[in-house]
Amino acid sequence: MSFKKLTNPVKMSTILKNKNAADLSPAKDGRMKFIEFTVHTTTEGSELIADIFWNYTNYGVTVCDVNDIIALQSDKRTFWDYMDDDLIKGQSDVLVKCFLPLDIADENIRSILADIELLKERSAGIFSLGTLETSRREIEGDDWIDVWKKHFRPLHIGGRVVICPEWIAYEPKDGEVIVKLDSNMAFGTGEHETTSMCLELLQEYLKEGDTVIDVGCGSGILGIAALKLGAKFAYMTDIDYVAVKSATHNSELNGVADRAKIDLSDLLENADVRGEVMTANITADILCRLCDSIPKNLKEGGTLILSGIIEPKLEQVIRAYEAVGLTKIRQIRKGEWFALAFKK
Repeated sequence: MSFKKLTNPVKMSTILKNKNAADLSPAKDGRMKFIEFTVHTTTEGSELIADIFWNYTNYGVTVCDVNDIIALQSDKRTFWDYMDDDLIKGQSDVLVKCFLPLDIADENIRSILADIELLKERSAGIFSLGTLETSRREIEGDDWIDVWKKHFRPLHIGGRVVICPEWIAYEPKDGEVIVKLDSNMAFGTGEHETTSMCLELLQEYLKEGDTVIDVGCGSGILGIAALKLGAKFAYMTDIDYVAVKSATHNSELNGVADRAKIDLSDLLENADVRGEVMTANITADILCRLCDSIPKNLKEGGTLILSGIIEPKLEQVIRAYEAVGLTKIRQIRKGEWFALAFKK
């Protein structure tokens, strides 16, 4: 569903789906033109605004939060090359930015603003979203990708998984497994709280030889990690063809393509595929809507790992899955997000 702390205040969030992906094309000079669209919000609202952005871009979401700098001031191990000018001026808003191809920016911004208005209605009385002031500017090229590549380093999650960009050589320590990701096809990198919690729960519940099913696979990070951790087979699905392409590419990059099947489908159309472990890192509303469908492919005694859940939706998700016969066995939280494990 994030890359964090690209620069002092910046979190480079998961690069996800653009509903108009087929329209993405470079300018005549070979460099794409983008609109950098910014929303001013709060720390509490930043991930939710970013979540909306993720539905409309393949090209990156950043979260610029002064609270990150405050937390890092005491971290003597961290060094930064530059700082956002707005923060130097004492900017207290959290700035959430996305990058939209110029030819579809206007249409997508209209959709983003409609989604934000709906979020504003739903969050009223629960937490503040701040001013929601917006701005936009035109930028050129893919320079931010080069900045990301400069700053992203191997990411250790749980006791065993190391997420590593494919351009960095990393020697694993005893017991570690490496999941390599290609920066140009990232639909999930492991650093976003929702993904990292799924990876931690996978390490806790996955057994050697299990079949794993991942609904909404994005980059394929969860299925690939499961295979590296000892799963026999991974079946991954996504409704976005770019995500399927990304997961397929990353499976090949990690040498596990022969044990993975990746389908472009809405949930699990193949009812014959059943697994000991299932993961679904989506959103709470969709998880609730699919509560009758998702468990059908989980074997008796199997574990279902759900993530992408905010606190106001937490009890709703728990009730939905307990109502279809699953038992909650684990609940963890990171930031504004929750992950759950259920036993069938």
